[in-house]
Amino acid sequence: MRLSVLEQDRLVIVSGLLQQINKSRSCGRITTYREVILRLISLISRAILVCHPGTLIALYIVRIEDNMIRYQRTIKNSISCKGMGLHSGKAVTLTLRPAAVDAGVVFLRKDLGGVEIKASAANTSATNYATTLRRNNATVQTVEHLLAALAGLGISNVQAEIDAEEVPIMDGSAGPFIRMITEAGIQTQRKVQPVLKVTRPVFVADGDKQAAIWPAETSSISYFIDFDHPLLREQSLSYSISEESFIREVADARTFGFLRDVQALQAAGLARGGSLENAVVLDAETVLNKEGLRYRDEFVRHKVLDIIGDLSLAGMPIIGHVVARKSGHSLNSQLVAKVLQEPLNWVHVGEIPTVAPRREPLVMQPSVAI
Repeated sequence: MRLSVLEQDRLVIVSGLLQQINKSRSCGRITTYREVILRLISLISRAILVCHPGTLIALYIVRIEDNMIRYQRTIKNSISCKGMGLHSGKAVTLTLRPAAVDAGVVFLRKDLGGVEIKASAANTSATNYATTLRRNNATVQTVEHLLAALAGLGISNVQAEIDAEEVPIMDGSAGPFIRMITEAGIQTQRKVQPVLKVTRPVFVADGDKQAAIWPAETSSISYFIDFDHPLLREQSLSYSISEESFIREVADARTFGFLRDVQALQAAGLARGGSLENAVVLDAETVLNKEGLRYRDEFVRHKVLDIIGDLSLAGMPIIGHVVARKSGHSLNSQLVAKVLQEPLNWVHVGEIPTVAPRREPLVMQPSVAI
């Protein structure tokens, strides 16, 4: 029996689903994986049965909800920018380069001979005032805004080369990185992007700071802040994650700080590159930046931007409802670590093999129906 190319592609996808069922049996997680398969089947909008005499090749999934099945992405072309590190105050050049499927986001320290540091929860180091990644003795600091831009545009694989220890702060938001990535172009790759779907509530806290993630069918964030300042009391934002909403509602929100804290931060070796050009600065009563705010509630929007960058260190998009109150980089990283450390907290969705490239028809013998 000779199968057409289209029928072969259908078989590849079905085989992938069957492999996941067999894998679940071997590792004792049949219930979890059955839930995944049942969820996939419930989301099928159109299916075709491929029939031949003596053969039935199961369901070919034509389309599944976008938030459950998506493809990996990289950038089309390399692109560079120059800036200054927020905390180090050092000049730095950042170059983004395309990367292969499954590479993830990898930082390359050009000044250290090409040391690579993958953006992952396992490599998360210091989280005071910024998120730092470490591998052995090499670090990359203040990665959260770039990671938020990559996650916001659904970029799975990219190499980020820098020639200093800190990612440039640019204007204090993710906006310049969004425009940089857009200029480079976005390339969809021929492999499905796995997604982490939260199945049990996970909660972390530190005093009056809390962060949690709840099972949900879509990705969303509810964030609450409350600072001792007349402009920052009880701001909140409910945000549904999508590329369009990220660009429109979050990307241009800048980092912020208080004038009263500047001297103490600089004495601790922080904020040496901070200025009104790359941060919103507040005195006791008002915003010092002449241009004012970009959003009425820019402060809480920037906190949402930060947590999107920090959550991306899970290594894949997360489906769940994040609820955070006065959380920061430290608590955000604790939330990611706690989700990942317990396999019962999540399931992978979308683990289907690459659709095979066009090839000569395959000759198969009739087989027993699946």
